[in-house]
This record gives sequence, structure tokens and C-alpha cells, in this order.
Amino acid sequence: MVVKKKTPKVEALVLDDEKLHLLLASLSVDGGHDGIRQVANTLHTCLELKEPVQQIQLVKKAGLLLGALGEETIDGDILEACLQTLVLGYISLQAKNPLRRAISSALCTVPTWLQERTTACLSKCLSDSLSNPTPDQYSHVVNTIAGCMDGFPLGERCINELLPEVLQFLHKGLREYFTQNSGVAGRHIAQAQLMHSCLAAVKTSMLVIQRCQESVSYATTIHQTLKDTLSSLLDCYISIITDEDFVQAVQSTSGMAVVLLIRSVMGCGDDVASVVCSLLRSSVDGLDSAPVWIKQKCERLCTSARQPGVSIYLCHGALAMLSWKGSPAGPHWEKLLLLVPNILLDLDVSVKESSSVLLVVRVLMLWSSAALDCLQGKAQQLCALSLQQSLNGGSDLHRRLLEHIYSHWEHPLDGVRHQTCSLFHNLILIHQNINSSEANPDSYVLELTQRLFQLDWHMRGKYGALSCLVDLYGTGYLLELQPELPSCLLGLMSDQPLAPYASDLLEKLFISHKEQLAAEASVGKTSTTTDWMDRWHRMWVTPLLQVLCSARVDDTTYILDYFLPKLLRCSPSSLSHMVRALQNKLPCCKDSTCSRGALGALMTCLRAARSQGVMQTTAEGLCEELVPFSLLRQALIHKHDQVRMDALGLVCESHRSTEVLTSQEMDLIRHFLLPNLNSQSPNVRQQVVSLFKKMLCRVKDSRQLLLKRQSQEREQEQRAKDQHIICLYKEFLHELCSKLFDVLLPGASFSKCIMSLNLLGLLAELFTFGAGPDGFALGEVVTPTYAQNVLYCVASNFMEVKLLATTLLWKLPLSALGLEEQDVMHGLLQAALDLSTSTKPFDSVTAAHLLSLLLHQPNLRQALLRCAQEQGLDFQPPSSSLPPEPNVQEFNTLSVIQFLLCCLQSEVSKAECCLLQAAASYPLYGRAHCITAVLRNIDTECLCHTEEWRRLVSELIATCYRLSDVVSPIVQSSSPEGLIPMDVGTVTDTSAGLQRILHEIQPRDTNDFFNCARELDTQDEVEDQEETQTTRTVPPDTGGEGYRVTAQMVLVCCWRSMKEVAMLLGQLCQSLPLHYSNDNTRPHPGLITEEQVACIGLYFRQQLLQSRHRGAFELAYVGFVRLTDMLCRSGRKVLQQLPACWLAEVLEEVKSSDPSSKLCATRRSAGIPFYIQALLSSEPKSSSCSLLKMTMRELITLAMPSANRNTDASTVPQVHALNILRALYRDTRLGENIICFVSDGMQAAVLGFTSPIWAVRNSSTLLFSTLITRIFGVKKGRDEHSKKNRMTGREFFTRFPSLYPFLLNQLKEAAVSVESDSGQVKLHPSLFLLLLVLSRLYPSPMDGSSSPLGLAPFTPFIIRCGRSAVYRTREMAARALVPFVLVTQVSSTVHSLLQELPQGPEPHIQHNYIHGTLLQVLFLLQSYQSESHRPLPAGNGIGEAVLQRMWLASRANICVVTRGAFLDVLVCLCGPKITLLCDSEVNKLRRETLSLLMTSSLVSNSSPPASNLEPGSIQYMLSLTRVGLSASVEIPELWGKHPLTSQLLDHLLKCPQYEVRDLVLERVLMRLKEEEDQKRTPTWLNEATLLNLTSLVLHEKHPQCLAKVLQVLSVLCCSGELHRMDSVQQQRLSQDTFLQHLLVLAQRTSHSVELYCAAMTLLSQMVIQIVKSYAKDAAIMTRLSQWGALVCSSCSDEQHVEIKLMVAKVLVDSTSALLTSSELPLGLVSTMSLWRSLFMLLQDEDQEVRSCASDFVANAPTHLICSDAAGVTTLCPPVALDVGVRLLCHLLQLWKQVPAGVLVLTEWLLGEDEGNEEAGADDASLLDEEDFLFEKGNLNLWAEPAQWVILLHRHLISRLVTYKQMRDSRPTGSEQAQQMDTLASNARRKLLSSKQALDALPVLPQFSCPMEHARLVLQHQRATLALDVLDTLRGEIE
Repeated sequence: MVVKKKTPKVEALVLDDEKLHLLLASLSVDGGHDGIRQVANTLHTCLELKEPVQQIQLVKKAGLLLGALGEETIDGDILEACLQTLVLGYISLQAKNPLRRAISSALCTVPTWLQERTTACLSKCLSDSLSNPTPDQYSHVVNTIAGCMDGFPLGERCINELLPEVLQFLHKGLREYFTQNSGVAGRHIAQAQLMHSCLAAVKTSMLVIQRCQESVSYATTIHQTLKDTLSSLLDCYISIITDEDFVQAVQSTSGMAVVLLIRSVMGCGDDVASVVCSLLRSSVDGLDSAPVWIKQKCERLCTSARQPGVSIYLCHGALAMLSWKGSPAGPHWEKLLLLVPNILLDLDVSVKESSSVLLVVRVLMLWSSAALDCLQGKAQQLCALSLQQSLNGGSDLHRRLLEHIYSHWEHPLDGVRHQTCSLFHNLILIHQNINSSEANPDSYVLELTQRLFQLDWHMRGKYGALSCLVDLYGTGYLLELQPELPSCLLGLMSDQPLAPYASDLLEKLFISHKEQLAAEASVGKTSTTTDWMDRWHRMWVTPLLQVLCSARVDDTTYILDYFLPKLLRCSPSSLSHMVRALQNKLPCCKDSTCSRGALGALMTCLRAARSQGVMQTTAEGLCEELVPFSLLRQALIHKHDQVRMDALGLVCESHRSTEVLTSQEMDLIRHFLLPNLNSQSPNVRQQVVSLFKKMLCRVKDSRQLLLKRQSQEREQEQRAKDQHIICLYKEFLHELCSKLFDVLLPGASFSKCIMSLNLLGLLAELFTFGAGPDGFALGEVVTPTYAQNVLYCVASNFMEVKLLATTLLWKLPLSALGLEEQDVMHGLLQAALDLSTSTKPFDSVTAAHLLSLLLHQPNLRQALLRCAQEQGLDFQPPSSSLPPEPNVQEFNTLSVIQFLLCCLQSEVSKAECCLLQAAASYPLYGRAHCITAVLRNIDTECLCHTEEWRRLVSELIATCYRLSDVVSPIVQSSSPEGLIPMDVGTVTDTSAGLQRILHEIQPRDTNDFFNCARELDTQDEVEDQEETQTTRTVPPDTGGEGYRVTAQMVLVCCWRSMKEVAMLLGQLCQSLPLHYSNDNTRPHPGLITEEQVACIGLYFRQQLLQSRHRGAFELAYVGFVRLTDMLCRSGRKVLQQLPACWLAEVLEEVKSSDPSSKLCATRRSAGIPFYIQALLSSEPKSSSCSLLKMTMRELITLAMPSANRNTDASTVPQVHALNILRALYRDTRLGENIICFVSDGMQAAVLGFTSPIWAVRNSSTLLFSTLITRIFGVKKGRDEHSKKNRMTGREFFTRFPSLYPFLLNQLKEAAVSVESDSGQVKLHPSLFLLLLVLSRLYPSPMDGSSSPLGLAPFTPFIIRCGRSAVYRTREMAARALVPFVLVTQVSSTVHSLLQELPQGPEPHIQHNYIHGTLLQVLFLLQSYQSESHRPLPAGNGIGEAVLQRMWLASRANICVVTRGAFLDVLVCLCGPKITLLCDSEVNKLRRETLSLLMTSSLVSNSSPPASNLEPGSIQYMLSLTRVGLSASVEIPELWGKHPLTSQLLDHLLKCPQYEVRDLVLERVLMRLKEEEDQKRTPTWLNEATLLNLTSLVLHEKHPQCLAKVLQVLSVLCCSGELHRMDSVQQQRLSQDTFLQHLLVLAQRTSHSVELYCAAMTLLSQMVIQIVKSYAKDAAIMTRLSQWGALVCSSCSDEQHVEIKLMVAKVLVDSTSALLTSSELPLGLVSTMSLWRSLFMLLQDEDQEVRSCASDFVANAPTHLICSDAAGVTTLCPPVALDVGVRLLCHLLQLWKQVPAGVLVLTEWLLGEDEGNEEAGADDASLLDEEDFLFEKGNLNLWAEPAQWVILLHRHLISRLVTYKQMRDSRPTGSEQAQQMDTLASNARRKLLSSKQALDALPVLPQFSCPMEHARLVLQHQRATLALDVLDTLRGEIE
């Protein structure tokens, strides 16, 4: 990304009047030398000017004149005045002003003889500035001092001369800043400015000391004043370092200043290192060598109680300010070099804040660079051997540094991870330098690399470490250790978080590998360039192409983004290799439903190549050899989104933005456009818009180039070519605009509208819709119809469409909309005003957009007056005269807001009398929303009518308060959902009921919420309620028509109104300038006062702290956030301090347990967390975050349980604190500043779970869940227990060290209480939370054996938790144990666990203990199996231990739970093909296990009935089933030949327990799908089993099992004919009987999606087989017809997606046999019904259904497919739909059924019979108004009936024209003629009724009733087109 460099602001030199007059007078003295006079005149002119650029020119001229002066031209007064002028100008100007730089340059050009006088003059002026400045001038003077040291030699001399004064001033400034810091708490802007000034002062003092080091060193020995000043400065530095109120940048810089000052005074000897070592160790022992005054000051730093940050800052200073080039200068230097990392590593676990962690890593990185400097070149030979040994790999320091790296390379901060990677690189480089004699990696590096490869690839630090090894040792070294590294990394590119890291490592690898191969070839000279490039291609390009062709499209997205461009940049010549390889794959590579195939891979490679400039294009377009035109056309309509996007990118993108768009590319874009406008994927839409923008930018830039070339070109032929291209551009853009406008018809889908409007917006942005001759005259395309269609898009249900349409309307020609006509303007304005009072919330959004559109029109005032007269409203616009043109928008905005406010005030007054009438007739929120929206359209900083605006703002705020008062009783009530009795007969009764209920449920609950309950009082205040109803309830004037008010209508009215009030008040605070006045100054002319802002803040406080329901306080929160942001940015001290004051007040109220508190005490504290969250999030992240730290400390103290706070009164503060903490931890805006409090929050959550009060436990649970997400991040994979969702123990406890002892102690307590010897359940409250946290940790292979934060101490306690009497606890303990055991320790741990189990039945056996141990063994073995994929080490003893305890799986063990658990262990050991034990042990175990299975009740058919089963029996039987499945289905060949093994599967299928049958069928189905490609019956399925499966279809009762049986038979049906035998009845079933059974089953089970889909799939496969076998009789044909009807009924919109997917697959499979067969096996009617079902699925709303249905093209006869789609087997659904309709019309001719088929298609065209539509329309609208307030109508996301009708009509007419040319002479039957007449009659009737209904709609029905209007327009269009088809057909027949 190119960042534009900021240009310094040039300001003129402005002096105060007194100085200016004196200078002008002194420069005006006559006489003197001519040269001096010229200088004086030049400067005199400069002072008189006010233009800064001219002043710079004059100063430069004066500098040149000064430099030309000779020594003989001395003229004292005038020359002194010239120098004084320049010096004063320099000191007066700001630091970065270019004029100041010009003055310094002029002063530097003075001749040598004049430099002393110049320096004296500058010194005098600077000394005057230093003498007595005001606090406001400190910052400017500091900048002046810094400027003098910045490339200004005279200034530097001046500072040297004034050194004591300068340092005294800097000390005084720092002291002043130190004093001011305590007074700016809570004022974030002032605090930030103060920190910036303080940092500048510290940096300037360091600069002065550095540049004047010789003077400092000399003067401190003789100059006591300077010594005292330096002592004071040192004291200031130390004070800043130890004061936490200063930001880290200032403290870190002060740490460098301390070391710099000590070095400047003491020199660079060994004593300096000794002093710094003492400071780092916090010891006074080494300070004796320092001067006394330094020692005295430094003793303040040598205390045991200093903060950890002090050591970090001093380490940073030591590394940055001391020179480390060459070998260390003495022993103390060596000690210092080794001490710094040890100090930092000791602080590693005590640093909590992320910013401090980042600083530690940076300082360690600095240290590694310093250590490298000491070891570079000859310095290494001079280094002590002990130092080299300490720095060498394998040393203790090296090991600790690597542990630090492993702990932080997964840190959330990018800076920490980057610095950690650099530190690793330097450590390996240090090791390499020390062992420079070894050319190849030594054993240490080899071991380190192998350990890195053992890490999981989800760890991001692994990639950086491997990249460092590539840099140092090359790619060949890594490929020798792991040859599959390229393929492995390519497989990781599908994971978005890992893709950037994998691509960076891949880039380093292939670049380094290419360099290595080239170097080897050049040295050996045995291989040609082609040879080693082929090797490189095989290693890097071939795996890439395999992935692109075969992997899922979604998995390869990031390869295009991150990897492929880098590969092509590295080797551009590889493109030809890719193209050849992929084109060779095209004929043999079959398109997959999920992968992009060779065609898609080719498009991807070519697109990347062209965008990178690797592929060159010709004048005719893309190179035909590389990109065949036919392939591009196929790719542009490909089924997969990404293939189409890559093809479009290949056409649109170019390395040069001025490359001409060829006619070939224009044709391809036309081919792409229409089928791809209706994409549901937001990602695809975004890519299309982006690529079209690149294409249009090419058109724009290339046109400019062509015009420029035309003006310069002399050859007429070339000029004609260029003009022809421009004409082609114009035609192309006009056609593009027309097509985009054409699709914006009523009923257009959301995706098509959004895409078209986006593209039209791009055209308007880049070319404009003007009609001028200088452009493309796109305005000629915009007709009134097009403009109206865009206008009607504003009525869309989708916000994005509204916004885009409104934006586009502003850019269209004004004449197109006709808004200059009064009637049009009035109609739109009236529609907007009507919509603003609609009871549908989304109508108010439409009204707001319409009003925003009208604000720019000059004649809006007249329309407003007309509307006011019609409504009888007393409204007067601000002014009667027409405003001037620049103020039209402001005037209109003011008028509209006044009009809306007038309406709102009137409606609020009515609502105060009867809220029910308001809710039903004029909901208040619409007006408020429109006011807010209109207010956003104007720049409030440059208004003319300020007084009127100020009055309007006051009225707005007052009206908002009134509106809030009306609706807040309902919003803040205890039960707003059920306020209105639904069976009340009259409005008066309803109003009275409302008043009575409102009075009763007023929010009177206080902080006794958790301790007592209150019942509604229904009798006490009846009289008062009646009186209230009498005085305030006024029956509405309904005009004689009753209306019904629902609870929903009232609720929506009130909640929406509260939302709009909050948004409006927030908008006022955020956008309006502040009106205030300072002392002795004129007032600032703003629009909103400080008092109003404070009152708005109090309003939000009340809403947030007292509202009970989430909807209410969430909406207030949005407005309050805007207010707090405004307060933070405000320059007013009073307003800046408001958030801090409000925060202190609410915290104090939370801490108090007063029952009378008005804080809302619900279980989640309602809006209190939102209130505090808004206050804290407004605090700038760059500040010290004092408010956040103070709040967190207070809340954590409250959240922690305490012995003296166990009363009921302490419950509420604790609950509030826990809930507030949860909100703060969830707030991402607080960033890493909240991380340092995570440990305390986790402790509060765990301890809070032990509370006896439910409310505390509930809040603790919510807080714990939030913290788990905050620590481990959001779920990164489907498997919750995957390492992607976990963290290494080292990293976890390094980031949160205080949790180590806490979790360990808590686990100890829980483990003690978990014993179950007594038989009683003892559940420790927080045990589950502890195990949940610990299960998220795992040891890293990089961990050492002696880690202080190791996980080993937790292991025995987790094992002990497995003895719990609670099943879930035992399972959690087993799961938590797995990550704590290293892979190398699994065998020993499992063996020790098995040894604890009894070897035989014993009395008093604790089965809970046995079960917990077996679960731990099982989980450990499964984890080892999934991760290592290799056997356990030999001699582990596990097999022997298991054999000794086989009794646990036999009937000798009375506990079926432990019996089943032991069987699961046996399955784990015996089941897989790659076993964990040696073959002999496994075979023995299998024999023993099989014998147990054969004697079990499962095989002996002695299973007890379900009613007699004991708990755990099902789990035991499922475990037995897994053993049986392994022996009979999964790996029967490895279990040996037992006499009954072949019958095992039959026994399992006959088991009476359905759970067993379900598991068996699931495994059988899985195995069959694995062997599906073999096209034969598997050998492990014998004849008896197949018969049992068929019998299960007839007799299985459990639906889930029956569905799986049908799925199994469906797979078997593909490989051959089924055995239709009922083994129960011992009879063979006929084909008709079996079909009938399946048909009845499908009809009877339509309620079960899974069962219905399975039955229909099997039924459909049998139908296809029957049709292909030609075995059809009358009975079979009846069944086929019934099947066809079932298929058609399964395609309706209300069907489940899975059912429609099943039908789509069925229709695709039957395409060749049924749909396109020339024999018409099902007859014309049934076949046409199937085609209609296919077309319905191609227009289904679900994208997966459409995609599946589009596969029918692959099964259709190739010779029948149109040329555009020929050879393409995967088409996008829109193109597939077009191809399908065209194919059906062609088939009608082949079937010789054109007239009959056309009549059927005409019925489709005409649509269903809608005779009852008109009767039901009113009822539907009535229901829509009353009961469906949130219903947005028919959300048309994809389907477009209008486009379907047009498509059908086009193909019908085309087929009839062809039929006329080819039809035979057979006459048409009377039945067809009668059918034609009937259709024509229906069409005319619908045409007439739709036209009458359209005429009866109100004005602008597109806004008032858009759905009804779209329905009628579609009906009219259907009837018109149907009549056209019938007339054409009749004409052809006659």
C-alpha cells in the first residue's frame, strides 16, 4: 500500500504588534552599504506580507544576499536589525513549518566573519525565551531547542553556550508537566497532549546531552550549577519511570535518558557498566564508582518494591544508549550483557499488560542484536570463552530464551509475534557465529528442527521459525528432513488464519530452492537449465496444480490470493509449463461437483499471471495459444463461483490500467453479465463489482490515452483505429447500461437489484450520466422508465438496495425523474409523509430515503406548503423568499425537519391522551427516524440560519423527552409483551385496561429483587385507575369503523420510538457544533449548549440504569456511545470530565447495597454493563487508561467472594460486578488493555461458582464462558477439543501466571472432595470449570523437563478426579488428562493406570473408580492413535495388563458400565488396521475378545427386553456391537476365521435394541460408500445378510433404522439388482409389490425428512432400472405415474431443503432415461411434469438445490445441447435453466408433440388459477397490517417470476417459428383446439382483472403497496405473453 507523505503546513510569520513595529522601524533606517540595504528591504517586505509562500521566497533571497556580504560592509545597526528579524522569526515559528527551515538555512549561509554575531543574537533571543516562559509556551520552546539541534550548526553552538540555562529550562518544564499530570485525570485530550509534550521534553533533553557530551563531561567536574541541574534532571527521569500515571512511551524514553546521563558523566569505561548492572539488579553495591550525586539519585531506583516496568525501561536504556560494537570493554560489560536477558526473563511471568509484553520482546530483540554485534568479525576472537559458552546453543540462557519464544510466538499482538520471530533468527545466528567452523547444521540445530516439525501446523510461530532456518541453511536442508513439506503447506492454504503464514514460508522455500538448484547447476555444470527447472517444477508447481484441480473450490481461494502470484513472480517462465500441463489434463479430467477441475485451475493460473504482468496480450486480445476463446466462454458460465470469477478476472484485470479493452473482451463480458447478475453469494457480488471497476477504469484510462494519442498522431489510419475503439467503448457502455436498467423490473430479486445498482453506481462514478459531447453520453440511455424503475427500488425491503438506489438517483439526469414538475414532486413528498406514519417499521426507512432525495430540489418548499394545507397543519417555512442556490439543501433540510417536528408534536399530544390510537394510526417512531435521517444529510459546521437551527434543536430535544415519557412506561415495565387484553371489545375498554395495567406494572423492583417477590395488586387502586382513565383516555375518532389494537402493535410503537429517540439525541450530540462561551471572549456560535448535552447524558443514564429489557437499553446504548465519543473529543474541560464523574457515581451506587437504589437488579444487570461499557470504551487506547484500570480494580474487588460479605445485602453488588466484568471482557474496543485483568476475572468466576446464591452462580457462569472465549479465541474448528481451540500450558501460564497456583490449589481441593467410597455424590462446585479450563491446555514438544510452569503437578489430581461418582465429571477428567500427558509418556501412563485395576472380582469394588480409570486409558489411547499413527513402544506391558483383566469384560463383572468401557478399550487396541500393540499381542487379544463376544447375550439372542434393561446396558451392548462390527464389517480378515464370524452381522441386524441396529446400519453404510466405486457386492455381505436387509424394509419399525436400511439398499441397488425376498414370511416379492410398498412408505413418512428421502432415493433408482429394462406392464406404469406425482409434489417451496436436494439428484440421474428419452416412457404429461419440477428446482431459493439441479446438463445428450453450452458439463443455474427450456422445446419436436407441448408450456406461462386472489387480497392486507408488523412480505432473494415468464415466452415463440418451417401436414385435434380456446379465455380474463386491479390501486402503489403492485404487474405480463403464444400457435396451425 502506498502511503501519501504528509505535506507540512505552511503558516505565515506573524509577530505581535510591538515587536513588528520595532523591527520594521529598525529595518527602515536610511544609509548604509547597498548589500545590507538590500537585505533590510527584503526582510522589510517579508514582514509586511501575509502569504507564507512569498515569505519563504523572500527569506531565501535574504539568505543569498547575506552570504554575499563582504567583511568590509560592516554596518552595525542595520545588520543587527536584519539578524534580529531572522532570529525572532525562527524562534516564533512552529517546529515543522517550512518557513522556519528556510530561516535556519538563511542563517547558516552567513559568512564566517558574521557567524559570531549571528550566534550571539540567536543566543540572546533564545535566552530571553528560556528566562521566564508561561506554561503554555513550554512546548514551543522545547521544540525550538530541538530545532536548534536538528541540522542547524549555529543553533547547536548556541545551545552549547547556553547549556546550563537550557538544561535548567528543560528540568523546569518536566517539573511543570509532572505537576500538571495530576490535574488532567479523566480529560483524555488534555492528558494526551501533556504526555506528548513531556515525551518531547525528555527526548530534547537527551538530544542536548548527547550533542553536548564533551561539555557535560568537562563541566560537571568544575561547574556546580550544571551538576545540580543534571542531578535535578536525573531526579525527574527517575520520577517519571516510577510514576505509573505516565504512558509507557514516556517512561521508556526516560529509562534511556537515565542511562545516557550516567554515560555522559562517567564516560564509557567499565564503571558505567558496573553502575548500570547495579541499577538492573536493584542493588546499591555497585554504585560506589559513580559520583556521589548520581549515587544518591539512583538509590531511589534500588528498592525492592519498584515496579517490574522500571527494570524493563532500564534494560532498554542500557541496550540503546551504550555502545556494543566490538568485544565488551571489560568484565562488567560482559556481566551486563548477560544480566539484561536474565532480568527480562525473570520479569516475564510478572508482566501482565500486552504493551509491556511487547516492550520486553523488543528489548530482548535489541539485546540479541547487541550480542550479535559483539560476535561479528574479529570481535568474536576477542570475546571471552565463558561469554561465548553462555551465548551458545544449548546453554542455560539460550534455553530460557527459546522457552520465552515458545511462550510468546502465539501471542495475540502481531508485534510480539514478529519480534519473537526476529529474536529466534538472531539466536540461531549467534549460535552459527560461535560455531562458524561447522559449515552444515550441527546436532543442536538438527534436533531443534526436528522438534519444530513435531509441532502442530496450527501454531503460527512454527512458520516463522522454519523461515529463519530457510534463511540460514537453505531449503534443501528442510526438504531432506521432510520431503513432503510443499504438499503439506499447500494443504494448509485452505485455512484462512494460516494461509498468510504458509504462503510466506512457501515463498521463502521455493525462492531459496531455486537459487540452490541454480547454484548447484552452475558449479557442477552437469545439468542444463531445463533439467533443474524440471526438478523445481516437480517440487513446487506439480503439487500446486494437483491441489487446484482436485481440491474443493473453497479450499483453494487463498492459494490465488497468497501463493500463486508469488510463485509466478519468482518464475514467470513457469506459466507455459502450467498451461501445457493443465491443457493436457482437460480431456481426461472429469468435472467434479466440488472441485474446479482442470478448466478452473487453468483460469486461476492465467488470471494470476495476467494481473501480475507475466502474461502478455496482443492487440486482438488474449493470446489464443494460451487461452482458447471457447474455453473462456465455458469458464464464464461455469457452475462454480470461483471459476467464473477467475475467468472474469482474466478478462478484466491487467497489469496496465491503460491497456485497451478489446472487442473480444467486450464480447466475453456480455456473455458473462446476465447469467451472473443474480448471485446470492455476497463474496461473488463483491468480486464482480471489484472486477468490473477495474475493467471500467481500464476503459476510462485507455480512452484518455487514445484521445491524447489522437491529438499527437499524424497518421490518419492510426487515428481512425483509435476513434473506432472509442466508438466501440461507447456502444459497449450504452449496451451495458441498458442491460443493467432492464433487469430492474418490479419483482426483481434482491441479488440482481444489488448487483445492477452497484454496477450502475460505478458507471455514474467513473463516467457520469451526462449527455455532453466530451464523454460517452450515458445520459442518453436513461429513459423516464429506467429512472422510475430505479426510484421504485427505494421501496425495496432491503436497506442496501434503498441506499444504492437513492445514491444513484442523485447522479441521474434531473429530467429523467421529472421532479421539476409540481405534481410529481408533491406525489413523492406525500408518499414519503404517508410512509412515515405507517405501522410497518421498514416503511419509515423508505420515507427517509425519499425525503433525502427531495432535499436537493428547489421547489420542495411549495410541495411542503401544499401538503400542510391538505393536512390542515399550521406550518410556515423559515423564509418566504426562494433561497440562493448554495443554500438550497440547508433551507430544505430546515423546512423538512420543522414540518416533521410539527407533525410529531401533534401526534405526541394525541399519544399522551391515547397511546393505543397512536400505535394503530400514527406510530411515532417513523417521524423521528425521518428527522434523524434528514439531519445526517447536511454539514452542520457551515450553516447560515443558525438562530433558527438553535431554536429547532431545543424543540427537538424537548419533543424527544415528551415522546420518551409517553412510551417509557411500557418499555420499562416488567412484562411489556402482554399488555393489551386481546379479547376486549371496544377501544375505550382497551385504553382503560392499558392504563390499569401500566399503573400496576410500573418498575418498582429495586435491589431486593433477589430476596423477595411481589404479586400484582388487582384491587387496591381501582378508583384511581378509573379516574386516570377518565381524565386521560379519549376514544379515537375512527369514522365509524372499528379497529383492533394488538399487543404487538403497542410494543413495536414504544420500542421503536425509544430507539429513534436515542438515535436522534445521539445524532444531535455527535454532529452539531457546541455553543459555549469562555471568560472574556465572544461565544462560540454552535447549535447545542453544554447544558443540553449534560441533560441528554442524564437521560441516557436513566434509560440505561433503570430499563429492564434488552431491546430498550441496547438502543439507548447506541445513542449514549455517540454522546461519550463527543464528550471525549470536546475541547471543553467541563464536558471532558463528565464521563469520569458519571463513572464514579455509578460505581459508588453499585458498591452500595441500599435496597432503595434505583439500579435495575435483574439477573444480567440489564443496562448497567452497557452504561459502564460506553463510558470506558470512549477512553483513548493510547492514553494511560486510568479509568479502565480503576474500574477493573473496583469491580474485581466486588466480584471476589469475601468472608465479611456473605450477607444477602452483598449479593447485588457482586452480581452487578460479575455482569459488568463480562461485558467489559467481551468488548473488543478495549483491546489488549483488558488482558492484564483476565487472571483476576477468572478467579472471580471460579470462586463465584461456589456461592450458595443462584444469581451469583449464574453470573459467574456467564463470565467464565466469556473469559474462555477471550483467552482461547473463538472456535477455530468443528472439533471443540482440537488443538486449534487450545493453548500450550507454557503459553497459558506465561500470559496468566497467577492462575497457575490458583488452579492448582483449587484442583487440590476439588480432588480431595471427589472420593466416592461412601457411595454419596460429592460434587465440588467449581470442579467442572477447572476441568474445562485444563482440558484446553496441552504440553508442547518444545517444553523442557524443568519448566517452572509445567503441567506435571496437575496430572495426579486430574487422575484422582476420575474417581468421582458423577459420570460427567469422570468423563471431563479423562478428557482433561489427555493433553497433560506427552506422547512419549502415553505408554507408561496407560500401563500405570491399568496396573491400578483389580485382576479379578473382589468385594467392595468401587466401579466409579474403575470406570474413571478405563475412560482415562481409552482417551489416552485414542489420542495417541490419532496423532502418532504408529504403534506404542515395544515392551510397554499394556497388552499383558489388559489380558490379566479380561474379567472386566465378562459376566463376572456385574457392572455393565465398566464392562462396556473395558470393551471400548479392547476395540481401541484390536479394531484399527494399524494397531498400537505388536501383532502377537493383538492376535491374542482378538481371540479373547471374540470369544467374549460369542458368549454374550448379543450373539446368543438372549438379550432382555427393553423394559428389563438396567442402566448402562445400552452402552454395553453398543460396545459389544463395535467389537462385532470390527470383526465382521471393518476388518474381518484380521480377526481370523471363527465359525460364527460370518453370522455376526446377521445377529447384529436382528438385535431387538434399535440402538444396536442403528449403529450397525450406519457402519455398513459407511463401508459401502467407501467401496462404492467397485460396482460389485462386497464379499463381507453374504446372501443371508442381503435377505435380512430386504426384510428390514418390510418389518423395521424404528424410523431412523428404516431410513438407514433404505440408504444401504440404495447403495447396493447401484451395483446390481436387489434380492426381493421376505425372509420373515419366506416368500419372494414381485417387482410391483415391492414398488407399491416403497410408494406407500414414502407417502406415509413424508413427515420424516430422512426417511422420506431414503425411500424416494431407493424408489427412484428402481424406477430407472425398470425403465432401462423395458419390463413395463400396466401395473408398473401405474406405479411409475405415482412415483412421478410424488417427485413433483416434493419440489414445492415449502418442502425441506434436504428433500429438494434429493429430488434434484433423482431428476439428474433420470435425465437420460426419462427426461430426454426419445421413447417418452412416462408419457408426455408425466414427462412434462418432471421437467417442470426440474425448472422449479433450478429457480429454488437454496443455492445448493439449484447447483445440484443444474447437473442435468451433464447427463443430457450432447447433440441436443446448444452450441454455447456444448462440451460444458457444469453450468451455472441461470444458464442451465435457459439450456433446459431450449432443450425441452427441441425435444417436443423430436417427440412430434409440438402443439400439445406448447399448450402445456403456455399453462406454465399463464400460471396457476388465481380466481380467489381478489377476494383474499383485502384479508391478507388486513392480516399483514395487524398481525405481521415485522413481516417484510415475500422476501424475493433469488427467484424472479418475471424473468422466468420472459424466458419461457422467448423459447416458445422461437420453437413455433421453427415448427412453422418444419411441421408436418397432420391436422390439429379438436381437443387441442378446445384447450387453446380455454387457455385464451383464461388469459383474457386475467388480463382484464389485473388491469382493473392496477387502475384501482392508490397513487404511487410501488411505495404504498409494492407487493400487491408487483403481483398484479406479473399477472398482467403473464396473460399478455400467453395470449401472444396462443395467437402465434393458432396462426401456425391455421
